[in-house]
Amino acid sequence: LVPRTSQSSRWNSSAIISLPGRNNNIMKLFSLCLITLSGSSVVKGLSLRTKSHHQAAGAPSTRRSILQQACFGIAAAAPFVHSTNVANAVDAQFAEVGRQERPPNGESPFSTLENGVQIKDFRAGSGGATVKPGSKVELTMKGRLLNLNGVIFYDTKSNDPNGFGEGTPLVFTVGDGTVLPGLEGGVVGMTRGGIRRIIVPAEVGYGKYPGLEPQPLTTVERRALDSVVKNPRRDQTVMFDVKVERIK
Repeated sequence: LVPRTSQSSRWNSSAIISLPGRNNNIMKLFSLCLITLSGSSVVKGLSLRTKSHHQAAGAPSTRRSILQQACFGIAAAAPFVHSTNVANAVDAQFAEVGRQERPPNGESPFSTLENGVQIKDFRAGSGGATVKPGSKVELTMKGRLLNLNGVIFYDTKSNDPNGFGEGTPLVFTVGDGTVLPGLEGGVVGMTRGGIRRIIVPAEVGYGKYPGLEPQPLTTVERRALDSVVKNPRRDQTVMFDVKVERIK
């Protein structure tokens, strides 16, 4: 609240309305109450006492006293309204999670391969040997479900038998038929240390090859993948963030 000045018995309603961090509608209504009650309102601690010059003690409530009670209700509710607004803002942030990871429809900076796989390099490798058909590769990677806003369904760090948090890389030979064709095609051309994002459509992914690697390593990851793969009404496009650890 903004105290009265000696020049005026009115409350400074413009200052009240512009208070930061409060619900604007609540403060406007609250300031209206104070303007109406000005002239006979006294703020003392957390109490606001009003006594009409023309109303004796114990007389029936007037419109001013009713408005006074409404002001108390508004003041008490304002912090809770503000907290609700903050919670809604947080919920809105969660709604945005994963949207930046949706398929970019082949637009730059992603490149689209002949089989529909989309790739984007985040870091070039150190050079040397490149991944090609017949190469044996070790990959550390994460797989995400785009239909579920980027929920992780595969993480090589989940396979951590030693308990040191290092995980176990996915090892396979390109072209041996054990890994999703979309993932195999996506890693071709990478070098050691390179990091690439690979978006795999259902036709060369789990939609057509649900039993191929990589398979979820935990119960939670398995449930997440099954909720998409076993539901034909959902988009079964997946995304892998891959780092090449070794090439043989």
